[in-house]
Amino acid sequence: MLFLRESVVLCLIFMVLYVKTGISQQSSEINRTSFPKGFVFGTASSAYQYEGAVKEGGRGPTVWDTFAHKFGKIADFSNADVAVDQYHLYAEDIQLMKDMGMDAYRFSIAWSRIFPNGTGEINQAGVDYYNNLINALLAKGIEPYVTLYHWDLPQALEDRYTGWLNPQIIKDYAVFADTCFQKFGDRVKHWMTFNEPHTFSIQGYDVGLQAPGRCSILAHIVCRAGNSATEPYIVAHNALLSHATAVDIYRKKYKSKQKGSLGIAFDVMWFEPATNSTEDIEATQRAQDFQLGWFLDPLVFGDYPSSMRKRVGNRLPTFSQAQSSLLKGSLDFVGINHYTTYYAKHNSTSIIGRLLNDSLADSGAVTLPFRGLKPIGDRASSIWLYIVPRGMRSLMNYIKQKYGNPPVIITENGMDDPNDPFKPLKECLKDEKRIKYHHDYLENLLASITEDGCNVKGYFAWSLMDNWEWAAGFTSRFGLYFVDYKDNLKRYPKDSVQWFKKFLTST
Repeated sequence: MLFLRESVVLCLIFMVLYVKTGISQQSSEINRTSFPKGFVFGTASSAYQYEGAVKEGGRGPTVWDTFAHKFGKIADFSNADVAVDQYHLYAEDIQLMKDMGMDAYRFSIAWSRIFPNGTGEINQAGVDYYNNLINALLAKGIEPYVTLYHWDLPQALEDRYTGWLNPQIIKDYAVFADTCFQKFGDRVKHWMTFNEPHTFSIQGYDVGLQAPGRCSILAHIVCRAGNSATEPYIVAHNALLSHATAVDIYRKKYKSKQKGSLGIAFDVMWFEPATNSTEDIEATQRAQDFQLGWFLDPLVFGDYPSSMRKRVGNRLPTFSQAQSSLLKGSLDFVGINHYTTYYAKHNSTSIIGRLLNDSLADSGAVTLPFRGLKPIGDRASSIWLYIVPRGMRSLMNYIKQKYGNPPVIITENGMDDPNDPFKPLKECLKDEKRIKYHHDYLENLLASITEDGCNVKGYFAWSLMDNWEWAAGFTSRFGLYFVDYKDNLKRYPKDSVQWFKKFLTST
């Protein structure tokens, strides 16, 4: 009961903050100088969504190569064999960042370019590629922020021992991470061990909508194998221990000389109670426990949230005392991928949970972007992405209050337009909605820093350019630059590029 009382108090605090922190749309214009000195602005990407060249340079196949080539898995039946071809066009793309005035670029290293079979002999061509990319960035004054794992597990490890479901992955990931620290750490000072472990645990192993496509929901119709009630927790557990092991290696072998920092990029929606009832307030906290708390609590406090222990029971793996000690404090910064805010409501029936028998039902919270028929905000193109700028400030305050105000980097934030093949190019470049999105989210982020004292150090827009958006394929355009998929992948600046350029160069 103590936990429940604390949850109610915590959520009431955040409800007050939410009411208090709404930002007027009439407020004064902001720019780079509005933010603290040294605040970093950049754009973000990932290897599989950008590079292409899947059979070049000794790269091995990944679970996403396999998944994307299965019929019906991708909305437009596309794949990322070419993507936006950054493998060949990285010099041109770096110049686009330089022209905008960006400080940094967040990209991921494809594990299967370094180890085509997941383990074994290092592929020197892959090392050379990332050396060239890193050196080209630094030559233009752009700081590399590197993600080690952005969902593209080498297929060989999936075939050998079912990848993230087997604790052997911890040892193989550690070798991969160690290799990257050794090869690139003299120049890379900011590492993310994982991108959105919550997403690939749920989407890949609960609902089966992303690689490797495992689930037990509508078994043999949606997925050929899996257990939605247990596998997400096993995958998350192994990812957390992989992170802690890699950080331990870095701190013991490299940190004193390389002086880098390590974090994880977490996907985090903000949740607001659907009503002011105690049940909905408690459900709101549980929704956050089963999202951010699932991963950040072990790294700060040494164990999963008590609400997860209570509701998941023996399906939730346990940490040994040594593992708990290894996990606790194994973050130098908290990466936050934040896009949207939903309402949370107590799930008053367990019928759906019993039918689905999956981890999503375990929280006992229903999260939706509607209250009645009224949406929480204007919608972007993606069915899940509603524009609610106030959520950014509320989320920063939540992290400050619950986790002791750790350094935070917004590792992704952005919105998408639909890919309309009949829309003239000139019209596609007019993206006032995106400009307003970034302005309003940045304004709320700034208020969290200057008015609330939140310890935020950087902001990365998703994304530099339109790209291959996982199960959405090419149907979704998040980019600041428009990519013409019908004309040699030419890049064209949208109006948001000019807005960012002005934002970053104003004094």
